Amino acid sequence: MKVRTRFAPSPTGFLHIGGARTALFSWAYARRHGGTFILRIEDTDVARSTPEAVQAIIDGMQWLGLSHDEGPFYQMQRMERYRQVIAEMLAAGTAYHCYTAKEELDALRAEQEARKEKPRYDGRWRPEAGKTLPPPPAGVAPVVRFRNPVQGMVAWQDQVKGRIEFANSELDDFIIARGDGTPTYNFCVVVDDRDMNITHVIRGDDHVNNTPRQINLLQALGAPVPQYAHLSMILGDDGQKLSKRHGAVSVMQYDEDGYLPEAVLNYLARLGWSHGDEEVFSMEQFVQWFDLDHITASAAQFNTEKLNWLNAHYLKLAAPQRLAAEATHRLARQGVTVAGGPDVAQVALLYRDRVGNLNELADALHPYFVAPHPTVEMAAQHFTEAALKGLRALRERLAACNWQAAELGQAVKQTAAECGLKMPQLAIPLRVALLGLPQSPSIDAVLEVLGRERVLQRLAAVPSA
Repeated sequence: MKVRTRFAPSPTGFLHIGGARTALFSWAYARRHGGTFILRIEDTDVARSTPEAVQAIIDGMQWLGLSHDEGPFYQMQRMERYRQVIAEMLAAGTAYHCYTAKEELDALRAEQEARKEKPRYDGRWRPEAGKTLPPPPAGVAPVVRFRNPVQGMVAWQDQVKGRIEFANSELDDFIIARGDGTPTYNFCVVVDDRDMNITHVIRGDDHVNNTPRQINLLQALGAPVPQYAHLSMILGDDGQKLSKRHGAVSVMQYDEDGYLPEAVLNYLARLGWSHGDEEVFSMEQFVQWFDLDHITASAAQFNTEKLNWLNAHYLKLAAPQRLAAEATHRLARQGVTVAGGPDVAQVALLYRDRVGNLNELADALHPYFVAPHPTVEMAAQHFTEAALKGLRALRERLAACNWQAAELGQAVKQTAAECGLKMPQLAIPLRVALLGLPQSPSIDAVLEVLGRERVLQRLAAVPSA
């Protein structure tokens, strides 16, 4: 049996962390077994589904690198197929028309609740041997209900939660097509899973209650039942249900916030799944290791601190040209152009071990491309008479210096010694003059990447220097 998994989001909002983890696990399981990963957009909620949400889902998956093999398929484009299956079920007697008015259903529910019974449809329009149904009322568009089994149990061995079973007596004859003919969620999912030959359904545990209905539908259609794996919810740092303040925001917000996709993926992989004590691993390793047996049945807890640690780790490994492209993009959003400035990749190399995300990297690179303007307080603190004398002497020496980090560093040390200054007494004012900041990477490296012309210009701009 060739493995076929699917990710089937509803486009009523962005792709959030919970959905991204579901997509990742479904993708990884298919890749692990040489199978097929399908993207299906369940857009039958016309009132809430939007093209923007569809694009947000696709953008999020592309950013994460979760490429699909088939799709995207859109349920709204499969309406004719759903109508065909409903007609077949009506003809086979596995579904039937129900003319119960909404007012009747409301009254039935009220009576059941008064008796402290579980509200459920009572089967009044369900055809049975020896049962006489009333004539259909005029002018009423009937719904179509599934003829659910009334005896026995529906059970499955959940790949995460173990054996789960429901009594069929607890499941009523649910609606599979509304009065206007539009099919319902559970019905569309079943037809799609059958037509697309889905073998493994990996999804959130909020779908557990849908599963017995879907299994009964699949069996009524004579279709094989997939393996199910229901993932537990993700909690926030504080143990509460994940919300926007915890990280239940669009996956693309992590891009906006300066995270690398490999850091987010690595972190998502560890939300409810483990491979020994491994914390840091590539997606290639993850695919080799991934199985359903090591997904925990308990809720996973989001840990922003761990995600930040992983992001800093991956920044240290990132190629300089990649960091340069990311920083250039973010600087452009600040209105800063890097054209005519120092080599962005070389500057990025100075900071990739010192920052936690790409936005911090862009902020660190900013003064290399925009002339600094130290505050009055900073200038008064660092541009002392002795420091200014040292900066003037250093500028003269640098003008004739071979522009290599080692020689530049030696020039700073010699100038400090000649002017009777300790190294910090010259190096810190030099940093303020060049970058507007008292701290930076090694001053010889800063001098080298800024370049002779830019360094001399900025030293010349220091008041009285």
